[in-house]
Amino acid sequence: MKDPANPVCRTISTLLARIGDKWTVLVVSTLGEGSKRFNQLRRDIPSVSQRMLTLTLRNLERDGLVSRTVTPSIPPRVDYALTDLGCSLLTPVNALSQWALENVEAIHDAQARFDAEQDKAQAA
Repeated sequence: MKDPANPVCRTISTLLARIGDKWTVLVVSTLGEGSKRFNQLRRDIPSVSQRMLTLTLRNLERDGLVSRTVTPSIPPRVDYALTDLGCSLLTPVNALSQWALENVEAIHDAQARFDAEQDKAQAA
């Protein structure tokens, strides 16, 4: 399975790249609160651009993680929600988010130590 030419390895790499993407994590977490319209997602994730949110939602829909429901009205209403498969991703995404929150200070400390060592090495 370690051979990158192995089809299983490529499949896993592709899926991990998708679900490990920061926008995917934020969209899945946000939709974990319930169905939302596009503009509500933009307000809930203010750092995402319209283009990146559109691409992320389209990819998640293609992967079967998000459903897109169009309600005929004027203007048309479009709602996004997690599918059952998308909901199954909430547990690991939430665990990863919790781990990040619990360890952010330790990571910042490690980065500061590393950077200080690099600065010493460059000054020598």
